[in-house]
Amino acid sequence: MIQLLVRQQTPKIAVGLLDVKELVMTNRNADAACRCPGRLPQPVTRREMLASTANGFGLLAFSGLFGRSSSAATISVGNLLQQPHFPPKVKNVIFCFMDGGVSHVDSFDPKPKLTDLDGKLFTESKNPTANGNRKWLQSPWKFSQHGQCGMPVSSLFPHVARCADDIAVIRSMKADLPIHSTGVLFLHTGSNNAGRPSLGSWVNYGLGCESQNLPGFVVLSFGVVPCGGLETFSNGFLPASHQATLLQADGSPIDNIQPADKDSRVQQAKLALLKEQNEAFSRGLGGADAVESAIKNHEMAFRMQSLIPDVLDLSRETEATQALYAIDSKVPSQRLYGIQCLRARRLIESGVRFVEITCPPGASNGTWDQHGNLKNGHEKNALDTDQSIAGLITDLKQRGLFDETLIVWAGEFGRTPHSSGRDGRDHHPEGFSVWLAGGGIKGGSIYGATDELGISAVENICTMHDLHATILHLLGLNHEQLTYRFSGRDFRLTDVHGHVVHDILS
Repeated sequence: MIQLLVRQQTPKIAVGLLDVKELVMTNRNADAACRCPGRLPQPVTRREMLASTANGFGLLAFSGLFGRSSSAATISVGNLLQQPHFPPKVKNVIFCFMDGGVSHVDSFDPKPKLTDLDGKLFTESKNPTANGNRKWLQSPWKFSQHGQCGMPVSSLFPHVARCADDIAVIRSMKADLPIHSTGVLFLHTGSNNAGRPSLGSWVNYGLGCESQNLPGFVVLSFGVVPCGGLETFSNGFLPASHQATLLQADGSPIDNIQPADKDSRVQQAKLALLKEQNEAFSRGLGGADAVESAIKNHEMAFRMQSLIPDVLDLSRETEATQALYAIDSKVPSQRLYGIQCLRARRLIESGVRFVEITCPPGASNGTWDQHGNLKNGHEKNALDTDQSIAGLITDLKQRGLFDETLIVWAGEFGRTPHSSGRDGRDHHPEGFSVWLAGGGIKGGSIYGATDELGISAVENICTMHDLHATILHLLGLNHEQLTYRFSGRDFRLTDVHGHVVHDILS
């Protein structure tokens, strides 16, 4: 009866990426623990075996050997505000994810020599079968200098170009593989393989959230799962309370955000029962992170019910502000992206630590993945995103939030300066461009370079680990000290690599 009651009374609120099956099993085992106090739940883990044998001496030795792991788990289960390693330059991050890979030679890295070679055979491939089958392709867009710094930006991004003095462009980014799935994971987690925590999860783990009523890591989604899968936004081996909470662009941001019970006392009673059973189950396990995280996620979902609709209510914004973000656009995808950018500003104002904005759906393997139809595809994507991102920068400056916020604009790789046809570019991790803006950033600066044709990064090469180290540094986190013990060793976002790119810092 208790189990049936729990199933009927579990609140129907989407909480991050929490596995519903895990919650069901949690409730079942909690029920068993309540019916049979003192009986260890099945299956028995090594920790439970040690705790129940030799009068607990095995557990004592185990805790001594792995004390650091236990301590880390205890600290990070909650979402409390943590102290940075040193004074930070910024408090929040807004990550504008350009999935699919923006062409660097068509955006922020002009290559005049491509004009001279346009249409001529490409014969420099390391793959002999590609030689003679590809041709150099000049950019369809013109570059011009912008701002006092004279930064070259293509006509694809006329609005961001006006913010040239606020951004620092890294032209020498380098990724590992020309594959979307691994590239997206590498950009987000510092690893080509699934199972590692996302950048936003690491930031949330390291600093916590400024608001106890909102999640620390939010992804503004258009309902499309990226090529890296939902692992892209996962907490990995970090406690589940650090996973991303996905908010939809169109319609209700979270399914079932409004409680089914009109009387709040009824829902509170249901949650109290659920919490009681989960806590009983957790005690039976000797304190389990998965169960503790489930409890905290339920509590967070309850608090979000009243706050999220208010935070995301854009009717509170003036018409001028909405127009700044292109929310008045008649192009649906541009309007929706503008909504997400304005929501990002409202979320960081309300205390959310890390907000990621994804792109409106486009090509099948990523919005910017134009192997063909490059001109139309990149122009559509730029139209969707350019004005809203520039509006975000302008709005943050007007509200005094720019100096405490870091904006990151990046995709998983760039695109080839040559083509198998006449209107498309392929995946290119050997050298591409990203940019950063906000607090601690030396606006109007350009770091690194690719060769004269945009094939390889040749000057001040910047890896994903370097980019991650720099982002953490601006938040006051030492990337070498932000670690979590898992599976017998300390893990970090930057693995055993990474250097802070000080040349783009003010």
